[in-house]
Parts: sequence; structure tokens; C-alpha cells
Amino acid sequence: MTNFFLDEMNIHGCKGCFGGGANPDSPCVQKDDMDKIYPVYKEADIVVLATPLYYWTMSGQLKCTFDRLFAVAECDPNYRNPKKECALLMAAEGSGFEETLFWYDHLEKHIGWKSIGKVLCSGVMEVGDIEGKQELKEAYELGKSIN
Repeated sequence: MTNFFLDEMNIHGCKGCFGGGANPDSPCVQKDDMDKIYPVYKEADIVVLATPLYYWTMSGQLKCTFDRLFAVAECDPNYRNPKKECALLMAAEGSGFEETLFWYDHLEKHIGWKSIGKVLCSGVMEVGDIEGKQELKEAYELGKSIN
């Protein structure tokens, strides 16, 4: 299993240039820390999107990174994305997960992925607030179910 802490990485926003796909090992024309993610992403069976809820949606770092994965689809003449299973893990002070769920469900359908689970935990503001919550147990069980 490989983890990427996106807030510690140098990842630029997608330029929408449709210039990717020429080099499968480094598919985007921009050269930054996405080159660390691309090979792991292409080989992964499961992609887990883990993010706090910021202003009713996922973190900007996660959205930016996911936008840049389009360069991998550009390696295919029909812009097909690699088939994956996926999961969504989110924590938030509040409980307004609707916008991210809308995005996640439509993304899954559009790119042909299969969700293996979603764990959304509200009432988390400070470090440690998640301790003892049922959602922490659900996330653990979801992780154990991944072979």
C-alpha cells in the first residue's frame, strides 16, 4: 500500500491543454510531483480518496491531483481511465457531505470504477475527536476487507 500526503507535494493545477499521454511513464506535460503518483496509480487495484471536508467538498489538493490523473486517460486513444475499485473516507466538523458524494458517485460511474465503500464522519474538529466513533471502526473494517 502506498500513501501520498498531497499537502506535502508540489502538484500544479491541470491546464486543460490535452497535451498529455505522449509518454506513458510521465503522461502530463507538466513536470512536478505527479510523476511520483502516476506509476503507483496505474498499477493500483484500489484508490482510496481520503480527505477532510472543506467548504462542503473535498480538499483542493485532492481535486487538483485527481484532475491531473486525466493525463493517464490521455494515454488511451479513447480516453479510457484504468479500471479501479475505489473508496471514499472523509471527516468533517459538520455533516454537509452531499457535494462530494455527488462528485464521487458521478466520477465512479463516468470513469467505470466500482466503489467498495464510503465512510463519512462528522463531528471531527480537533485531533482525537474521531476516537470512539463508529465511523472509525467502519474505516478499519473497510481497510481490512482490502486484500
